[in-house]
Amino acid sequence: MHPKVVIGFLGTTLDRAQGPKRWERWRPTVDLCRHEDLAVNRLELLSQKRFASLARQVSEDIRSVSPETQVRVHDLALGDPWDFEDVYAALHEFARGYAFSENEDYLVHMTTGTHVAQICLFLLTEARYLPARMLQTSPPRRSDGAGPGSYSIIDLDLSKYDRLASRFKKEHEEGLSFLKSGIATRNAAFNALVERIERVAIASDAPILLMGPTGAGKSQLAQRIHALKKQRRQTAGRFVEVNCATLRGDAAMSALFGHLKGAFTGAMQDRPGLLRAADGGVLFLDEIGELGLDEQAMLLRAIEEKKFLPLGSEREVASDFQLIVGTNRDLRAAVSDHRFREDLLSRIDLWTFTLPGLRARREDIEPNLEYELDRWAERSGARVSFNKEARERFLQFAGDAATPWPGNFRDFNAAIVRMATLAAGGRIDVALVDEEIARLREAWRRAPAGDGDALLPRALGADAISRFDRFDVIQLEGVLAVCAQSRSLSEAGRALFGASRQKRSVTNDADRLRKYLARFDLSWADVDERLR
Repeated sequence: MHPKVVIGFLGTTLDRAQGPKRWERWRPTVDLCRHEDLAVNRLELLSQKRFASLARQVSEDIRSVSPETQVRVHDLALGDPWDFEDVYAALHEFARGYAFSENEDYLVHMTTGTHVAQICLFLLTEARYLPARMLQTSPPRRSDGAGPGSYSIIDLDLSKYDRLASRFKKEHEEGLSFLKSGIATRNAAFNALVERIERVAIASDAPILLMGPTGAGKSQLAQRIHALKKQRRQTAGRFVEVNCATLRGDAAMSALFGHLKGAFTGAMQDRPGLLRAADGGVLFLDEIGELGLDEQAMLLRAIEEKKFLPLGSEREVASDFQLIVGTNRDLRAAVSDHRFREDLLSRIDLWTFTLPGLRARREDIEPNLEYELDRWAERSGARVSFNKEARERFLQFAGDAATPWPGNFRDFNAAIVRMATLAAGGRIDVALVDEEIARLREAWRRAPAGDGDALLPRALGADAISRFDRFDVIQLEGVLAVCAQSRSLSEAGRALFGASRQKRSVTNDADRLRKYLARFDLSWADVDERLR
């Protein structure tokens, strides 16, 4: 057994008593050392110089009832024992300077001292500045006579309390499920990402940056973060969402920051603006990379100072909101191109999470299929299901490495909605699945290159387009778009050479892609690093 060391405040009221009758009164610090089953080897008594006489009296009484207890009095420089800052600073300094030993068992006595002192002791113990357990003492009941009362020891390591640990584990699991809309996702990397987001969302009101391709679920996740915080009573305000790609010129300023009547042509009445609407809640700015530089400057001030000027106003207004932003662009590349403010990026880049596209989460296709069917049932009031062959056919197509899913979950959701709408008798058959597969392939074949023009500068530099023929640029954009959504060189190769590989006796898709990239002085490592 390690020696027991108790750290506690001198009770300037409860420990005070004079004359022989003091032994008839319960004094928490003295009676602490009278328990037969709690041997206190050393008492670190925290006090102030003005109570030196009381500290000496208490020390002498402890020696008379527990000679084996060593009492050491520490005079703390406290101006006001009810001032939180003073008390915490003094206790923090004591904890930092104390020589704790691994060979001693420490207890923090919570019964004496002001309420402020007790709170500060708790906080320092919880933060492990005081590597101790909490000790609470209580006076004896009347039926017990003049005994030392009772005591209880509380360990702040909640993992040691089965019921508490299971409760918090359950709440944690419920939070994760809530952020995932109840979908039992199987992708380990995605599950770890959501777990980290859940911790940050509960513990912080700092800006959150959600990155990822179009359709990866940034908007839905932002809504779920707000709903989770509201469920935990961490926010009471609204969830306000705006797509920055739709904002231009005065309309952008007005939409975000509001305006006064007459601020510009067409301003027929006052408008509060979206930042005001989000006061006390969450503001989600999707596609923040599309926001103009002037709007970025005002947004930065609104984030830092919680104040801004509506258009046409000389009086600042206040709004306190949590900011969540989404983008499918490389904001650092935008900073290099002078299209995005570096100071704003630094402010919103504290918590950055990159959501993977559907191609990187093929394990989650089946649970998401069930989720979309459930959503359809909720909206339409009718349950739709696949027959066995149709389900296998669609899952095989959806999970194939050659299936690009450029729109990610938006494409996936749209496919389920179309099939559910056309399902005769609420049953999706193979013919309907084949029809939808053909429709998707045709739509993807006709689709423009998408973000390829943004991928090329990221892979090769800002002047990349000018160095190559237009023919090579168009082809390389398409290749990079596939690479950006693939988890490996082999997966990208299978997606790119899916048709021609059927005609070859020896197939090595990865080597073919490696040689193609080498023509532009690129390796898979370069692509993987620069496009993610």
